[in-house]
Amino acid sequence: MIATKGYAAQTKDTNLAPWNFERREVGPHDVQFDIDFCGVCHSDLHQIKDEWGGGIFPMVPGHEIVGRVVAVGSHVTKFKVGDLAGTGCLVDSCRVCDNCQHGLEQYCTNGHSQTYNGLEQDKKTPTYGGYSNTIVVHEDFVLRIPEKLDLAATAPLLCAGITTYSPLRHWKVGKGHKLAVLGLGGLGHMGVKFGVAFGAEVTVLSTSPKKEADARKLGAHKFVVTSDPAQLESVTGYFDFILDTVSAEHDYNQYLNLLKTDGVHICVGAPPTPSAISAFSLIPGRKSLVGSMIGGLPETQEMLDFCAEHDIVSDIELIDMKDIYTAYDRMLKGDIQYRFVIDMATL
Repeated sequence: MIATKGYAAQTKDTNLAPWNFERREVGPHDVQFDIDFCGVCHSDLHQIKDEWGGGIFPMVPGHEIVGRVVAVGSHVTKFKVGDLAGTGCLVDSCRVCDNCQHGLEQYCTNGHSQTYNGLEQDKKTPTYGGYSNTIVVHEDFVLRIPEKLDLAATAPLLCAGITTYSPLRHWKVGKGHKLAVLGLGGLGHMGVKFGVAFGAEVTVLSTSPKKEADARKLGAHKFVVTSDPAQLESVTGYFDFILDTVSAEHDYNQYLNLLKTDGVHICVGAPPTPSAISAFSLIPGRKSLVGSMIGGLPETQEMLDFCAEHDIVSDIELIDMKDIYTAYDRMLKGDIQYRFVIDMATL
């Protein structure tokens, strides 16, 4: 076994604290890489507090993981020692269901293995995430990180990046389309960058007028303050797509009204309570309300290669491991532009 240092929550009522544990030895198809940086996702806080239920403790969070390969198994063909590597939200899946066979491991019908707070495919062994110094993952679930990308700023691409890239690619958003990005946070700022790179006209929808300057710096062509009825009225029936990144409660009906005929409202944010949707928000105009998760492994690699080609990374603030709760507090207040990343050398 491989001795590993990390930060873990021992129960849902205890704070993260140093914890020593063991990773499995590197198997024939495994890659071990030492973790240089790990992004901080809002879901990390939800899960260590067990707000979604089913928490497996002790819990080591973190699923935006990048570093450099230190060991490979005897049958590994995709990586060698010294390569940059990353792992996102998944470390395995059944490999045999129809979704897995089509590169959609995130929708594995037999249950994928989450990078943390999950179980390996034996359905018994807990998984531990990237708030740690090293990790061992099957090579099929390790991603090649292009050398030209800033490594720390690449980490959030493995969650925030692919969560926005995947639906925009799936619905073929691009030149000639009018895309609205609802919310300008960790997900929203990546949605703006990708929408612009794909050639769409991008409008940011936000309750906060003070975010307009930042939205335009990110490349947004337009900005609408949703608390201003006149501004909202000006874009009624205007958009082909809305990428909804908001995880707070909000009225979907209000935004469905902004779509053209056959427009699509894509949910990637996850509000905590169900929302009432009027049929008359959908029926006139043949509109769609849809959802999307992360991407599968092939699409995530495609995204990383696209980002290298177009010089796209996340806007980040680098923090020390000891400052994680300060980061969580600021994250809850929206006081971050736009993603925290832990420098794991400070573990």
